[in-house]
Parts: sequence; C-alpha cells; structure tokens
Amino acid sequence: MKIAIIGATGKAGQKITQEALLRKLDATAIVRDAKKLTFAIPTIEKDVLSLTVQDLAPFDVVINAFGAPFGQEEQHVVVGRHLISLLHGLTTRLIVVGGAGSLFVDSAKTLKVIDTPDFPAEFVATASNQAKNLEDLQASTINWTFISPSAFFDVDGPRTGSFILGKDNLLVNAAGTSYISYADFAIAMIDEVQNTTHIKQRFTVGTK
Repeated sequence: MKIAIIGATGKAGQKITQEALLRKLDATAIVRDAKKLTFAIPTIEKDVLSLTVQDLAPFDVVINAFGAPFGQEEQHVVVGRHLISLLHGLTTRLIVVGGAGSLFVDSAKTLKVIDTPDFPAEFVATASNQAKNLEDLQASTINWTFISPSAFFDVDGPRTGSFILGKDNLLVNAAGTSYISYADFAIAMIDEVQNTTHIKQRFTVGTK
C-alpha cells in the first residue's frame, strides 16, 4: 500500500508521518518545504494547490493534514475541493484530518459544537470551513473518510494507544473530558489507513 501525507511537516502531519514510518508503511511526504522535514522519507515538494492527478494517482491513500493559517481559513475548503477534483474517477482514497466543531453534542443531532455558547470565537472560521469541507466530501463521489478529534486536541499529549471511536457526536469520557492527543489521533488515523473501516464516513476519536 502506497500512502501520501499532505502537510507532513505540520503538527498533525508530523505525528501521522511518524506513525506511518513506525509501522514501516510505504509513505511519501507532500510538503512545500522539504527542508522542514525532520525524518528521512520520499518527498514531493509542491504546494498542495499545485498538485496534479499524475501526482496523486500512484497512491492508494492520500492523507490531507493541511492546516490553514489564521486569516486564511477558507483554504480548508479551497484545498478540499482541489483534492476532490483531482481524485474524481480514481480509486485513491482521501482521508482528512478534520475538526471537532462539526460534531454534535446532543443525541438528536440538532446542536453542533461550533454552535454552543462556549465555543471560542477565534476558532469559528476554522471550524466553519472544516465543516464545509466535510459537506463537500459528503456530496462527492470519491472514496473519503473524515476524522474529527475531540474538543481538546493536545499536540503535547502522550502516545498511549488507548482511545475510543465514535461517529458524529462529540466524545466525552467518564471524567467529563473531551480529549485526544495528536499522537493517539495519529494511531487512529493509520489504523484506518490499514483497516479501511469508515468508507465515505466521518468518525471521531477520544480518550476512554
């Protein structure tokens, strides 16, 4: 299996790439600046919006770990649509590092995290554009999976290998915490790459 990781030098991308290499997968990093890579890996040095069908067609799975900077949050949608257009008609699978904002907090699925009173205003644009990316995937014909972290997505958290999966609702553990480390999220991501469990679905990851 050949996988490509877009944004392999980013916070999520690094952890996902490290997990893929730990499992000795045939992985390629797609990055704008190869000098930022801190590990040896085959590389395509290109801006994501410059990628072509020919770049992605050789891969069985493409992981989109692109992170839009503050002030350019619409790039989540722009990049997402570009990748959907490239993968249309291919068997290549797209797995997206999504956000928690589009998860529901009630069993009736009427209230999303982004619409709750305590949702931080500074993250509304990111969450809204990630949610739109999910909608675009749901309307597409490509083979996609969208993985949402829990509310507290901890870049410095440990790699424990202990977590649970959900679907469209925010996971909250017995202690009342919605939490996942980047390292454990990466484990769930590469598990999904290898097991192909959630085709054309969104799922979420949280601590027990």
